[in-house]
Amino acid sequence: MTTAREARQRKRRGPGEERGPARSASASRRGRRPDSARQRTGTRPSRRKAMQRRWVALLAAVSVIAGFYLVFFTSLLGVRTVDVLGATSLSPDQIRAVANVPDRRAMLRVDTDEIRDRVLTLPGVATADVSRSWPSTIEIEVSERTPIGFFNTGEEIHLVDDSGFVFKKVPVAPAGLPELKLARVGPDDPPTRAATTVLVALPQQLRTQIASVGAESPGSVRFDLNDGRQIRWGDARPDTIDRKTKVLAALLTQPGKIYDVSSPELPTVS
Repeated sequence: MTTAREARQRKRRGPGEERGPARSASASRRGRRPDSARQRTGTRPSRRKAMQRRWVALLAAVSVIAGFYLVFFTSLLGVRTVDVLGATSLSPDQIRAVANVPDRRAMLRVDTDEIRDRVLTLPGVATADVSRSWPSTIEIEVSERTPIGFFNTGEEIHLVDDSGFVFKKVPVAPAGLPELKLARVGPDDPPTRAATTVLVALPQQLRTQIASVGAESPGSVRFDLNDGRQIRWGDARPDTIDRKTKVLAALLTQPGKIYDVSSPELPTVS
């Protein structure tokens, strides 16, 4: 039983003082950091690790800059050799001299387009391709112009390629090539284009018999053969070349002086 004295003591303490143990536990937790905060602190890098990462980043940046400098501004990966491919009538030394590739210059600083343009100034070069062959070689590949005839100005003799381009002066008329008897010769000249188009399309057996090619207009191409006979070809339309070639082969088996296939449907021999 509760005595009167105990009842009076309870009344003086009040209801909140009865939970002493709970208050003690709460007080024991005051000033302690939450578990989540302690976990975050544990994963944060130390000052030493942060400095190490900064040094690694700095060294990486220095390496990139040094590599860039070595590649672009030193001869470590500079030009050592220049190889020339495809040259036959022109010597590799001639092409190297005109190409003027800077020796020991860093490969990535070599302007291949400029080198190509210089090589194309050689009259005998039709196309040129310049490339880098690592670690230290510049390759120049050329295709040369092939003569299909010659043009005599009365003072000089020049070789002409299949586009009508006059590309080389020679001392004497070359054997085995026909003379282009035209008012002028050039790739932008319509009679020249007509004459060269037909000449290239003819069978090799017939081409070797041609002494000269003439044309006053694109529609009046003619050939003089080595034996004095003449072929009147007419225009150079691509769709008629095969037909005219076949008709002409049959006509040349007949005696005559002039063989006219300008109209292949009505060829004549006279």
